[in-house]
Amino acid sequence: MRILLVEDDAETAAYVARGLEEAGHVVDHAADGQDGLFLATGGGHDVMVVDRMLPKLDGLSMVRAARAAGVTAPVLFLTARAGVGDRVEGLEAGGDDYLAKPFAFAELVARINALARRPPLQQEVTLLRVGDLEMDLIRRSVSRAGRRIDLQPREFRLLEFLMRRAGHVVTRTMLLEGVWDFHFDPKTSVVETHVSRLRAKVDKGFDGELIHTVRGAGYVIRADG
Repeated sequence: MRILLVEDDAETAAYVARGLEEAGHVVDHAADGQDGLFLATGGGHDVMVVDRMLPKLDGLSMVRAARAAGVTAPVLFLTARAGVGDRVEGLEAGGDDYLAKPFAFAELVARINALARRPPLQQEVTLLRVGDLEMDLIRRSVSRAGRRIDLQPREFRLLEFLMRRAGHVVTRTMLLEGVWDFHFDPKTSVVETHVSRLRAKVDKGFDGELIHTVRGAGYVIRADG
């Protein structure tokens, strides 16, 4: 693995780096939070081992900034502060595990290996696009070709459901469960009515239709051509 070690204590850093390298890992070392952030945002690390108390930029701030920059590598905090509040603070800053100093090297390696086995973090999607149609999930806004489209809450949820599955057919049952939370057929035209209203807002007056009916199957949103 390629491991980023951010530790300002030279003796501890040398001890940890030597042990990890002897175990076959590649170690990048930074002695302060600023250099650590620079290396972290360069990407390519499988795990980051970060001391909490660092010069220039403390470990919590470094990890927060790395997460904000899209770094998804798991983080193991090393610290002499082992209180419950400290551990919670570290986890909320974007850390994945916590190891109090002094520590046994064998435990450090075991925790690093456990973190490496975790599935990688996925960046939360905040903007959906299909052709010239855009949905901003943070601002809860929709626009097409730069023109704002005003949607009711249920219409927004319906469009989001379709856009998250762009190019794939979604059935009436899928829409009833995913948009209306119905786990039964209400025997009404609620889906058809809302799709029709949504089409009038999303497709009418624009170049090309995005929402299509797939006969006998359901609906699909896609940008043809």
